[in-house]
Amino acid sequence: MNTPRMIDLAQLDELARRLSNLVPPGLRDGREELQQNFKSVLQAGLGKLDLVTREEFDVQRAVLARTREKLEAIERQLAELSATTDTTPPHH
Repeated sequence: MNTPRMIDLAQLDELARRLSNLVPPGLRDGREELQQNFKSVLQAGLGKLDLVTREEFDVQRAVLARTREKLEAIERQLAELSATTDTTPPHH
């Protein structure tokens, strides 16, 4: 199974900003526009990959944690029931 990788949108903004800073001084008049273009190109490229945002990752991690807690509670209840129930088969 291919697990999606995580992207951090703040890091994407930072990368676009760094790329725009690499533009020669004579072309920097449209630096803000270039930064937006870099960001758009990066998002489009990353959109083709199997990635999730940090927010999606955190939501799924919270769901998994709640599910794990519920499973552990059920396992404890089952163990308690097994301990209190006579598990020997009845004699005929």
